[in-house]
Amino acid sequence: MAIRLNHTVIPVSLKLGAPAKVSARSSLPFSVGDWRGVSTFSGARSLVSAKVKQREESTEEEEDQPVPVEDDSVDDEDSTDQLVDEEIVHVEERDFTGTAYVPVYVMLPLGVIDMNSEVVEPEELLDHLRTLKSVNVDGVMLDCWWGIVEAHTPQVYNWSGYKKLFQMIRDLGLKIQVVMSFHECGGNVGDDVHIQLPEWVREIGESNPDIYFTDREGRRNTECLTWGIDKQRVLRGRTALEVYFDYMRSFRVEFDEFFEDKIISEIEVGLGACGELRYPSYPAQFGWKYPGIGEFQCYDKYLMKSLKEAAEVRGHSFWGRGPDNTETYNSTPHGTGFFRDGGDYDSYYGRFFLNWYSRVLIDHGDRVLGMANLAFEGNCIAAKLSGIHWWYKTASHAAELTAGFYNSSNRDGYGPIAAMFKKHDAALNFTCVELRTLDQHEDFPEALADPEGLVWQVKFFST
Repeated sequence: MAIRLNHTVIPVSLKLGAPAKVSARSSLPFSVGDWRGVSTFSGARSLVSAKVKQREESTEEEEDQPVPVEDDSVDDEDSTDQLVDEEIVHVEERDFTGTAYVPVYVMLPLGVIDMNSEVVEPEELLDHLRTLKSVNVDGVMLDCWWGIVEAHTPQVYNWSGYKKLFQMIRDLGLKIQVVMSFHECGGNVGDDVHIQLPEWVREIGESNPDIYFTDREGRRNTECLTWGIDKQRVLRGRTALEVYFDYMRSFRVEFDEFFEDKIISEIEVGLGACGELRYPSYPAQFGWKYPGIGEFQCYDKYLMKSLKEAAEVRGHSFWGRGPDNTETYNSTPHGTGFFRDGGDYDSYYGRFFLNWYSRVLIDHGDRVLGMANLAFEGNCIAAKLSGIHWWYKTASHAAELTAGFYNSSNRDGYGPIAAMFKKHDAALNFTCVELRTLDQHEDFPEALADPEGLVWQVKFFST
């Protein structure tokens, strides 16, 4: 399994025991900086996606070869210029053994395709793509929004704008990393356009709001569908899994020539809020502010039914409920009965609930990535995991728990997720590698954050 750590400054070299990938794509609730050396255009997130893949077993000769090293004493712009000026080594995609070459992918604007499935300002876009090509960028990364393509009628897909865009990119000799975006755009950091879920899905949600994630107060989060309907035929006769598969399969058939010509180098599969494998536990629309612990999102009728069934199997039917002492989105761990040191999170009930809550997350990822491998058989797939680093220095790791990562101080929550990714040979895109613990302590000392510790834990248990 490849691990991709999201970063915004290159060049970077990570030495891992398994193939590694480094990139920049983050939904964390703060700025992650920018990358200098490539001109981006209005509305674009100034992020660079770079990939490194290394042998699982390195020889001494390989280790002695020069590799780019992140060094605070070296100016980022000079480093980038040096990378651009060097002759590009053409090697097989995702395999850079014995080289210091880092492919660079630049994220296109979120709204590059409008709601009518047309390319926005194509001439200006083409000029910017030419600029990227002139500085030897390898390719671009872009979202294929479910809310645009299958907007009005189930299983009626409009790929016309994306086909025009892909052709423009191919004509310039660039490659494409595609994101299957099954979430709403507009409520996360860096979102500069509003793209809702398909209209026909929203119509179903009006009569059955339980298709959305729900918090303890009954507030519905329409950013993405609850994982409770993965196997429920509530979407005009289809399950959510079938809807995702049909969409991905349609894309694979429609863009067959781009796959055959190796123009599409990777498909990132959206698995939850902001396209990440996590519950929407810290939504700004409900008043969350950093570093609030967030809230559990399991109160739709489908997930509650699953919880009650799991409790009955354990012989404790009264456990079939969510915790009642977690307080609110902006609470601190020590201000709650559940997350405080010695709190209920570590009780028999707490461990049961958190096991169930995190298992729902892992099972969802397992099912959707399995479908993705069926749809894109033989092609590289990836998915994104959010780096929830605030409250990492506490015993409960409350913000991680509400997001679905059962990673309290006495338990590893990322090993099982990494194992699931490995099962499907999927790259794990992980955020927050650009953050420094000392900086977080200076800016938000109350958050007890440790992004570096989190990154190293994920690296250790995922290799």
